[in-house]
Amino acid sequence: MTVNKHLHTIRNIGIIAHIDAGKTTTTERVLYYTGKTYRLGNVDEGTTVTDFMEQERERGITIQSAAISCEWKGYQINLIDTPGHIDFTAEVQRSLRVLDGGVVVFDAVAGVEPQSETVWRQADRYGVPRICFVNKMDRTGADFERTIRMIRERLGARPIAIQMPIGAESDFQGAIDLLTERALIYTDELGAHPEEIDVPETLRPAVHEAREKLIEAIAESDDELTLKYLEGETIEVAELRAALRTATLSGALVPVLCGSSLRNKGVQPLLDAVLHYLPSPIDRPPITGLAPSTDEIITRKAAFDEPTTALVFKIVTDPFVGRLAYVRVYSGVLESGKTMLNITRDRKERIGRLLRIYAEKREEIKEIGAGDIAAIIGLRQSFTGETLTDPDAPILLEAITFPEPVISVAIEPRTKADQDKLSDALNRLSDEDPTFKVRVDENTGQTLISGMGELHLEVLTDRMIREFRVSANVGKPQVAYRETITRETDAEGRFVRQSGGRGQYGHVKVRFEPLEPGSGFAFENAVIGGAVPREYMGAIEAGIRDALEGGAVGGYPIVDIKASVYDGSYHEVDSSEMAFRIAGSLAVRDGIPKGKPTLLEPKMSVEVVVPEEYLGEVIGEINSRRGQIEGLEIHSKGMQAVRAIVPLGEMFGYATRLRSLTQGRGTFSMEFAHYAPVPEGVAKKLLQS
Repeated sequence: MTVNKHLHTIRNIGIIAHIDAGKTTTTERVLYYTGKTYRLGNVDEGTTVTDFMEQERERGITIQSAAISCEWKGYQINLIDTPGHIDFTAEVQRSLRVLDGGVVVFDAVAGVEPQSETVWRQADRYGVPRICFVNKMDRTGADFERTIRMIRERLGARPIAIQMPIGAESDFQGAIDLLTERALIYTDELGAHPEEIDVPETLRPAVHEAREKLIEAIAESDDELTLKYLEGETIEVAELRAALRTATLSGALVPVLCGSSLRNKGVQPLLDAVLHYLPSPIDRPPITGLAPSTDEIITRKAAFDEPTTALVFKIVTDPFVGRLAYVRVYSGVLESGKTMLNITRDRKERIGRLLRIYAEKREEIKEIGAGDIAAIIGLRQSFTGETLTDPDAPILLEAITFPEPVISVAIEPRTKADQDKLSDALNRLSDEDPTFKVRVDENTGQTLISGMGELHLEVLTDRMIREFRVSANVGKPQVAYRETITRETDAEGRFVRQSGGRGQYGHVKVRFEPLEPGSGFAFENAVIGGAVPREYMGAIEAGIRDALEGGAVGGYPIVDIKASVYDGSYHEVDSSEMAFRIAGSLAVRDGIPKGKPTLLEPKMSVEVVVPEEYLGEVIGEINSRRGQIEGLEIHSKGMQAVRAIVPLGEMFGYATRLRSLTQGRGTFSMEFAHYAPVPEGVAKKLLQS
């Protein structure tokens, strides 16, 4: 039996952070200390286990989240190392959806960075309890207290230090556990055998003060401990741990640890904290979903005797075994050879081989139980965010929603032979990555690929050339503009065709109205009295959706719009789904030009960190790119952080410009914020070019 019968000994955790905070290095140390590897992988040398793609090793960044299973003190840890770069935000999102807890890594010098905020918000959204690890304590400028302050102020959390660093920067030697009041000093190079000693005399007053603060915060979260604390009774370490675990699971407190993964310091206490404070599958609320036939809400507990329910959260094309589907099992037991129902597509799927993954290494298993994560070979029809369920007790879990792409490039095969290879590569890559979209431009006939940023598309085109051996010409990046209407409008779509024999008849009246930015598309059946039968509504909606792909201003997709079908007519014999689908698209063509359409552009949230002496030039440059300064704050000694909202179209070439303005000392990061109307003068230029 490969099922872990002790659900309380499983931890499904993700390592999440801003780019370059040290997630992958921390993961490598975890693998080393848990005995999964016998040598320490290094990001700079390209020898890491979890960054096993060529592009990851060359660039020194994580692109795909990697799932690994390892053991620590009798507990099974399923660990997912996620990317930090905003272009690969979908990887973080889908990982958080299936994880029970998170380790958020911060750079002790930079503190809370923009992508740290993004992943923190995503973790909030999925209710994922987390602990923090302040990494790189050995770097010049490392400041443990400042990082904790930033977590409190920027993330709105209640961080509480459960360790105190011994020294900082080049003098960083280890940490003191504030609960047990024992110090760990790392003397050997590999950090495998830290020395446990009494708290050094010089640090005792500071440790006593920090421990009091910790006990007070924990006691506040528990009524029984509050009484004990107020009455001056001694609270045992076991009681403090239990109460801190409860407070962490509820999100009331966030334990903070410190270390230096690269120097092999602080990783073992971090693993202990994962066991002590992060949830097992049974600590999480039961998963809820819909009964497909009735839309009634049903729940499934993390138990082996429940009907089997699993969520596909990632598809990978593996060069050795083909298509791999990563799944999280929420209830029951998933066995190889068993037939499951993909309820999202209403298709039966046979479970082929089941694999437990150790990054690029794998071990075949017969079954996995509730609360566990593994990969399946042999799923043909299942994609990211889809539910696999017991055919006799179906349940539909909430799908994973992904952001829309903001940047496109044109791609064309060099030869006729490359044409088929290209379409195969595009299909496989869009299977893997839900934020990668492929479409053919109606006007030019060009194939356009869209993604989350320049780096995202660069990596994808690189993979096409290397993995799929496609020779293709790639155009310059283009911004993914959108359109919307600015006022309500009524429209009519009538499709009538008589061609001898049975004809075609579809007639609808639709009201289009603008929605709040970011709302997407909403559809409503507002027909009273059966002027248009309900069975045609799906076809009308599909026709409207199709037509919204090409707008009236510049042919860009139309968003943030509501379509309400309020009237129409049908023919007993001639009406068909196809006729109503066409009528729906004709209504869009009729109504959108009357709704005062406008062009929208993606705006990016940008943070630029620069030495104080270059602040004026950097602000001037942002203003010249139509940016709005949102705020300035001191980042670290002699460095300022500028926050701004800037149109994506103005950010091309900014990296080079920033380097020349600041003599290579400035850095910036950006993420998608929202779509906003393009100023009239700029829109005219865009549409003329």
